[in-house]
Amino acid sequence: MKKPSSPSSATSRDRRKFMINTAKTAGGLALLGIKPAFATHHDAHANKQHTVQDIMDLIFKEGGLSPIKDTVDTLKSGKASQPVTGIVTTMFATIPVIEEAVKRKANFIIAHEPTFYNHRDDTGMVPDNGVVKQKQELLDKHKIVVWRFHDYCHALRPDAVSYGVAKKAKWLSYFKTGENMLTIPPVSLQALVKHLKSSLGIAHLRVIGNPEQTCERVALLPGAWGGTRQISTAETQKPDVLIVGEVSEWETAEYIRDGRSLGRKTALIVLGHAQSEEPGMEWFVDWLQPKIRDVKVSHIASGNPFTWM
Repeated sequence: MKKPSSPSSATSRDRRKFMINTAKTAGGLALLGIKPAFATHHDAHANKQHTVQDIMDLIFKEGGLSPIKDTVDTLKSGKASQPVTGIVTTMFATIPVIEEAVKRKANFIIAHEPTFYNHRDDTGMVPDNGVVKQKQELLDKHKIVVWRFHDYCHALRPDAVSYGVAKKAKWLSYFKTGENMLTIPPVSLQALVKHLKSSLGIAHLRVIGNPEQTCERVALLPGAWGGTRQISTAETQKPDVLIVGEVSEWETAEYIRDGRSLGRKTALIVLGHAQSEEPGMEWFVDWLQPKIRDVKVSHIASGNPFTWM
């Protein structure tokens, strides 16, 4: 016959049962992405070792992002299971960016553009590419994970790149999520160029237009939208100025030049691809860091690859 439990042993069992049920409840809530009411903010972050996958999952959850079919946003080096010692955002994971990340003890690079010189990072595009091999060896040596954050970056609301550029250009009061047209206070094209050079930190801009013309309706298309979308925007929206990251010189540039010869007023400002989207990856640090306080997130600008001679 089983011996009756004493009051003290019953209390002990009840306490253990409560702790087990509490742990189960907390774990279940965590799996559902719900923070238990009894958990403090400190408890949720203290001494947590995040993996690359954890960080990507966090970005998806906090950004309200849904899977994109056939996305180019994949890991270009390293493994998703690797613990993260630090995070760096950038436009291009260049050799100097990788070396600086190593100095900062950051082993996870979130890059907006390709690492291996083509849209899908096909390392076999040019067989036996010596530069590709050396770059892979450098990444492997320092156990650096590179994740391209392009499609999902633009899927954020607001689009991280457009928002970042508008913020750095001090145009947030004119910016509307999901729109590429901004109405700014009237300014001459020459003054607008000066403002963009100063606010975005760009030494030289390429321009088609009359320096004295007035610019108020601005089409802001940072990055490489392609000739079709750039020309379509100019044709349908009729902005005073089209501001882009880069152009195919035989497409958008020639359209703008001919249009002006035929009496159209739309001017063109070419910022440069990296410089036009870098502010978005810089702002992404501000977006991500508050959501993961126990891992340092910083930005390293990949910069302009060109010099003027």
